[in-house]
Amino acid sequence: MARSAGLLAALVLALGLAAGSAAAQRTPQQEIAESERRLEEIRQQRAQLRDELTRIRGQVHDVASEMANLRRQVAASASLLAELNFQVQEKNREAEATTRDLLATQDQLAERRALLQRRLRDIYKRGPLPDVQVLLGARSFADLINRYKYLYIVARRDRSLVHEVDQLRDQLVLRDQELKRALSDIQYLQQERELEHSQLQALASEQGQNLSTLQVRERSTLARANELAADERRMADLIGGLERRRREAERLAAASRPAERPAAPATGGAATPSRPPAVAAAPSAPTLTPSDVGSLGWPVGGRIVYRFGRAPQANGTTIRWNGVGIGAEAGSPVRAVEGGTVVLAGPFEGYGPTVVVSHGGGYYSLYLYLRDVSVREGQSVARGQQVGTVGGESTPEGAHIEFQIRTPGGQAVDPLTWLRGGR
Repeated sequence: MARSAGLLAALVLALGLAAGSAAAQRTPQQEIAESERRLEEIRQQRAQLRDELTRIRGQVHDVASEMANLRRQVAASASLLAELNFQVQEKNREAEATTRDLLATQDQLAERRALLQRRLRDIYKRGPLPDVQVLLGARSFADLINRYKYLYIVARRDRSLVHEVDQLRDQLVLRDQELKRALSDIQYLQQERELEHSQLQALASEQGQNLSTLQVRERSTLARANELAADERRMADLIGGLERRRREAERLAAASRPAERPAAPATGGAATPSRPPAVAAAPSAPTLTPSDVGSLGWPVGGRIVYRFGRAPQANGTTIRWNGVGIGAEAGSPVRAVEGGTVVLAGPFEGYGPTVVVSHGGGYYSLYLYLRDVSVREGQSVARGQQVGTVGGESTPEGAHIEFQIRTPGGQAVDPLTWLRGGR
């Protein structure tokens, strides 16, 4: 077992050394090619992120998603900038090496050209070499061979010198093209780097602005959530008080043998959270029961502004609604969804002008954020009768009403399930 572990460790070490050796043996051209591959991948990733940001902004403005996208774009832009810096450095080194080769080639070309010019001057001064006379002037066969060899070497050397000059001139042109290409690449990469740097600064600035917006929204949403929670507590206290009074009234009515209907209060008035109004006599039989689910008419026609229940916000916080918000033109008539007795008609802290209708048996319908109230406490209303007009202009949601349904015990339920077509 120990021997196997040792062999495995040796194998891993050998593979690591081989990988390190292979990485160390990579040429600058291979490193640049690898950097260009990474650069292309980052560009594609950034393009996808920009498309995603456009899609996010085209939908409901979600600052949290936008912030996450901007963070990924900043990371991609920083990676792109790092790759561009690496390529600029490599291209600068390549340009420096090409410049050194160019200068060396220029020196060699100048040297060979000077040598060729001297040779040409010597040939011009001496005149054309009479090869036949030189060979025929040999005194022996050995001298003939030596003279032929000399002529061959001189001719080959002259041809080699001319060929070297041509090669050096071609290399000089090639090095010059390589240098121009490298300088052009450097200029392009520097421009892209400057553009990417400016984009990175713009992303950072946008990220900071969005963060500030997100913080403002978070504070606003938290404040709104706290206000709604306080309003709901006051409303729950009101409904709880109404329920206690209703049950007490029913107990007293059951205790008295001649079942007499109590007279409705003669005076109405604005309700306050600290002192709920006296409950008016509820109908002898409930006018609202579970059998009415899905059959009630709408209190006002309009669009849904918010729905019952928890509503996640773009900044990660949550607001809870105990009713449904129905947006409509300010001043539009608001009608009772079912007959009953008005137990609250007036201003209520947090909700403004409010109407609460008791339908008997512990069922209530609530009409909040009204502009005007058209009924009075203790008044009996029929189904479809106007109880007020749409208000709520000063709320963040704009002109709308909030419609609630409360069941026995004061529990708020989803009112859309009670409205016709609300399901």
